[in-house]
Amino acid sequence: MLENPDPSAATWALLTRLGEAQILVPLLLAAMLWLWLGAGQGRLALRWLAGLALVAGLTALSKVAFMGWGHGSARWDFTGFSGHAMFAAACFPLLAWVALLGRDKLMQKLAVIASFVLAALVAYSRLEVHAHSASESASGFALGALASFMALRCAPALRLALPLWLPAALAAGLLILPLSAPRSRSHDLMVELSLQLSGRPQVYTRQDLHRRRMPPKLSAAPHRLAGTTAPAPPRLPPR
Repeated sequence: MLENPDPSAATWALLTRLGEAQILVPLLLAAMLWLWLGAGQGRLALRWLAGLALVAGLTALSKVAFMGWGHGSARWDFTGFSGHAMFAAACFPLLAWVALLGRDKLMQKLAVIASFVLAALVAYSRLEVHAHSASESASGFALGALASFMALRCAPALRLALPLWLPAALAAGLLILPLSAPRSRSHDLMVELSLQLSGRPQVYTRQDLHRRRMPPKLSAAPHRLAGTTAPAPPRLPPR
C-alpha cells in the first residue's frame, strides 16, 4: 500500500516556487513597465531594475565561483547565495508597493511588511526542500531585502489612480504560475556556465567542500598502517 504524501512537504514545494526568477521577473517587469509608461517614473523603474540586476549578478557570481572553482565555506556550509530567497526578497516588496500605489499609506506599508514575511517563508522553504543550507538561504534573503530596502527608500510619494487590472494581474500571476510554469532551469544554466568558464569536466559539489575540510582519518592503532607490523609485546622474566 502506498503511503500518503506528506501535505507539509507539498506545501513547502509549492511555496518555494514563488522564488523562481521565471515567475517573479516577468511580473516585476510588467509592474516596472507600467510605472515607466503609465506613471511617468522611468528613472525610478530603471533604478529598481538596476538594483535587481546587481543582486542577481552577485548571486550568479557566487554560484559560479563555487561550482567552477570550489570557492565556498565549509564552516558555514556555504556554496552560494540562494537565488530563490534573493529574488523573493527583492521582488515581493516592490510588487506590493506598486500594487497598492495610490491606496492608504498604512495599508501599503502593511502590504510591504507582509511581502517581506512571505519572502522569509520562501527562504525557509529552501531548507525544507533540501536545496540550500541555512547560511545560503539567510544570506540570499538579506541580499534581496537590501535591494528592496534601498529601492523603497528612494521611492517618491506617488498619488496615482492605479488601474485595477494591474494588481489583479500580479495576484493572478502569483497564484497561477507556480502551478503551471515549467520546472526552472536556472540551476542547470549555472552548471553549464560554470563548466564553460572553468573548463572542468564536472562542477564542485557540497560533498567536495566538506571533504576538503575533514582531517585524514587515522586508525586507532597507528602501527597497523599499511607496510608496518605491530611490535611484539615485551616478554617478562619467568617467576
